[in-house]
Amino acid sequence: MAGEELESTRLALREAVAEAERAAELARLLDAAQAKIAEAERATAELRGVQERLNEAERQLDAAQAAEEKLRGDLAEQRYQAEVAKWKLSSVQVARWSRIGDAIKTGKSNPVRLARGLRGAARPAKRPVAPKRQPVAHRSADRPAAAAASFQATTSTRTVGGTSVKLKPFRVPTGPNTRPHLTVAVVAEPHAEALLRYEWRQSAGFTPKDFARVLAAEVPHLLLVESVTQGPWAEELSEPGEGLRALLAWCAERGIRTVFWHTQGDVGRSVAAAALFEHIVTALPGSVAAWGAALASREPESGRRAPSLGLLPFAVQPRVHNPLPLAGARFDRVLTLEELLPGHLSYPDVLTSYRWPRAVDCPPGTESWRLAELAACGTPIVSEPADPQEIPDPGAEARRAHAALRQAYASGTMTRKVDDLLDAVGLPSARATLNISVIMIDRGDLGHTLAQVTPQRDVVQLVLLSDAPDAAERARAAMPGGVEVVVRPSVPGLATGGQLNRALDLCQGDLVAVMDARDTYGEHYLTDLARAFLFTTADIVGKAAFYAHLRDVGATVLRQPAAEYTYLPEVAGATLLARRAVLRGLGFADVSEGWDEVLMRQCRTDGVKVFSADRFGYVCLRDHDPRLLGSAQLVDYGPAAPHALV
Repeated sequence: MAGEELESTRLALREAVAEAERAAELARLLDAAQAKIAEAERATAELRGVQERLNEAERQLDAAQAAEEKLRGDLAEQRYQAEVAKWKLSSVQVARWSRIGDAIKTGKSNPVRLARGLRGAARPAKRPVAPKRQPVAHRSADRPAAAAASFQATTSTRTVGGTSVKLKPFRVPTGPNTRPHLTVAVVAEPHAEALLRYEWRQSAGFTPKDFARVLAAEVPHLLLVESVTQGPWAEELSEPGEGLRALLAWCAERGIRTVFWHTQGDVGRSVAAAALFEHIVTALPGSVAAWGAALASREPESGRRAPSLGLLPFAVQPRVHNPLPLAGARFDRVLTLEELLPGHLSYPDVLTSYRWPRAVDCPPGTESWRLAELAACGTPIVSEPADPQEIPDPGAEARRAHAALRQAYASGTMTRKVDDLLDAVGLPSARATLNISVIMIDRGDLGHTLAQVTPQRDVVQLVLLSDAPDAAERARAAMPGGVEVVVRPSVPGLATGGQLNRALDLCQGDLVAVMDARDTYGEHYLTDLARAFLFTTADIVGKAAFYAHLRDVGATVLRQPAAEYTYLPEVAGATLLARRAVLRGLGFADVSEGWDEVLMRQCRTDGVKVFSADRFGYVCLRDHDPRLLGSAQLVDYGPAAPHALV
C-alpha cells in the first residue's frame, strides 16, 4: 500500500516537474514574445524615421541627374525596408509562440480561458507574404511641364427667369503656345491662369510641399506668383511662410527670376510676401502709388534688393477670348451681367457664357477687362435695357460688335503685355510674327489699286504686277516707310495663276495676301483677317461671307451670311491670306478664271485647314454676276460701304 502511494507520489512529482518545465518554457516563450513585440515597436519607430528620410529624399530629387537616379534607388530601398518592417511586425503578431504567450497572459487566472486560448494558438495561421524589391522607375527626360487641373467647361445648363437652357460648352483649347522656348512656373487662380497658359510652357499645380520635385522635371526660366486668395499658396502669401521662402530660395539658387503679380486685394495684405520677390507687377493701375509708398516704407531684408515695380494688367487672350461661336444660334435675349455670370461658374464656364446671349447689359463701373473679354468673344454690349417694343437691327448690332471686338484687341492682347513683362525682367520676348506680303495685279487703275493696300497695317512688302510706266515710283511714294515695294511688269499671255506664282516667289512675309484690284478693301481689312491666325489652327484664312455690290442693278448683297468664324471647304480668292510656306507648297494653277477654286480643291486634297473669318472690311465689286445673286441675300439698293466697311 505504501509502495503504491510512493509510486503515485513519484508520478505526481514527475508530472509536476514536467508542468514546471512546460511553465518555464511558456514563460521563456512569453519573454521572447514580449521581446519581439518590443522589437516590432522599435521597427515601427524606425518606420517613422524611414518615412522622414523618404520625405527628405524627395526634397532632394531636383539635384543633378546622376544624383537623382541614386536617390531614386535609395528611395526604393527605403520603401522596401519599410515594407519589410511592416511584414516583420505582421509575422510576429501571427506567430504561434506569440499567440501562445498572449493566451497564457490573458488566461493565467482562468484555466478555461487558458485552455481555449491554447487551442486557438495551436491552430495554423496564414503568414503574410514577404515583400519583393521592385525595379527602380526612371524619370523620362522629355517629361512635359507640370500642368494644373483640367481646364474645361463643365456646366452645360444656364437658367434665366426660371427657364433652363441647355447649351454646348465652349471647348478651351490646349495649345499651341506663343513662346515654346520659355518655361514659366505659375501660381495663379483660374482667370489669370487662362490668360497666361498660352504664352509659354507653363508649370502649374505645384504646392509648398512638392514644388522642388515638380519643378525639377523642367526647371523654369521664370516664377510668376499671383496674389491668390484660395489654394495651397494663399496662406503662404498672406503671411510669408516657410514654403514661399523655400520656393524663392530654390529659384535664387538656380538663377530663376521671380515676379509677384498683384491682381486683387489690398496692397497691405500682399506687401510682406511681394517684397521677397525680384519684381512686382500689378494689374490695377490705381494701385501703383500705394505700392510705391508701401515699398518705400520697408527696409529690404538682409541680402535682398528692393523689388522693381511695374504694370501687368489683364488683357484679351486670343486663344480663349475670340468670336468662335458655340454650336447653335445665340440665345435671343439681352441679359444682365448678373444673369449671364452667376457666381457659381468656373472660369471655363464663364468663357461659354460670354458666347451665349444676343447681347449683354453691362452696368456702369463694370471692369474694363470684363468688357474687353465680352467684346472679344463677339458679344454686343449695351449700357441700358433694350426697349421690348423696339425691333433690333441685326446688321447694326453685328457692326457694333465687330468694332468693339477690334477695339478690344487693339487695346493690347495678353501676348503684348507679356512681351513688356519679359523685357522688364530681362528675358527674351522673341516670338513668331505675322508680317504680311501683299500681292496685287494692277488692272489699269493704279490709283485705285494702291488706295486699297496703302492703309493696311502689318504689311512689310508689296509685290505689285503693273505695266504702268511710273508704277514703281508711285507705289513707293504711296506706301508707308519701311514697306518693301517690288514691282514687276506682267508677262503677256501668262494666266492669272501664273502671274500669282511669279509674285509668290518674291514674297518674304510670314503671311501672303492676295488682293483683287477690282474690289474695295477697308483700312482694317488685313488686321481683322490676320487676327484669325491667333485663335485658329488654319493655314489659310479668308471670307466665305462677304458683301458684294452689283453695279447693273445698284444692289448690295450679303453672300453666305452664316459662313462666319468657321472652318469651311473654300473662301473667296480675293480675300486669301495664307501662311507663305503652305501657299508655296500648294502653288497657283495656271488658269485665269477659277484659280481660287482649284486652290481650294487642292487644300481639301492635302488636308490644309481653311477658315472663314468675318464678313466685314471687303466689298466685291462687279457689274453683273449671276453667281452672287444666286448665293446671297439682298441687303440694300445702294452702296455697300456703310454695311461692309466698319
